[in-house]
Amino acid sequence: MVIPLRDIQPRHIFPYVTVSVIVLNVLFFLYELSLGDRELGRFLQGYAFIPARFFEPGQWFQDGRAILLSMFLHGGWAHLLGNMLYLWIFGDNVEERLGHSGYILFYLFCGLFATMAHAFTDTESIVPTIGASGAISGVLGAYLVMFPRARVLTLIPIGYFIRIAELPALAVLGLWFVLQLFSGTLSLGSQQGGGVAWWAHIGGFVAGMAVAWFFRGRPRQPRRTWEA
Repeated sequence: MVIPLRDIQPRHIFPYVTVSVIVLNVLFFLYELSLGDRELGRFLQGYAFIPARFFEPGQWFQDGRAILLSMFLHGGWAHLLGNMLYLWIFGDNVEERLGHSGYILFYLFCGLFATMAHAFTDTESIVPTIGASGAISGVLGAYLVMFPRARVLTLIPIGYFIRIAELPALAVLGLWFVLQLFSGTLSLGSQQGGGVAWWAHIGGFVAGMAVAWFFRGRPRQPRRTWEA
């Protein structure tokens, strides 16, 4: 699995929304850490998204709230830091292309679509689902459509050796999506009772690509110079 370190795609605005989303995710995670095990369990039951509960009558308000809040919750430091790394690398350029307001709506839409993709492929799961991965997958999908030739500085583990090379975004994000699709296909019908919500990643990525397709020709409007 290759690990992106940064992209070589310049930006011309400060990514206020991307930075704000990162800050919110960190603050929510710190709040989770402040809870004891019992309190955290109750908190996740109330505010995380649970697919089986979504299909129960009369749960629309609670599940609508859970869909939104679950995008800002994480299951551990690795989960949080991995998601925030991807968002920081790829989010700024997508935000520039869509505009700040449009990017907010885009991010939430991808998160919603990702959650529904997970729900409808695991309808009986009672495991709380948390994480920004679905929404961030949408950002990755949009970046792939908008900047397929952008160079991405990438860490490539080769056995006991590590190589760092610049690869096109098409290769880095294309490989990422193929791995998600492969893992998601294998997960269908499994009874693991938890783990990675692969179809949230897949759904978010496809949603991001679809939205980006309509904005692919939109020119950038530089207002202030910031270098990535």
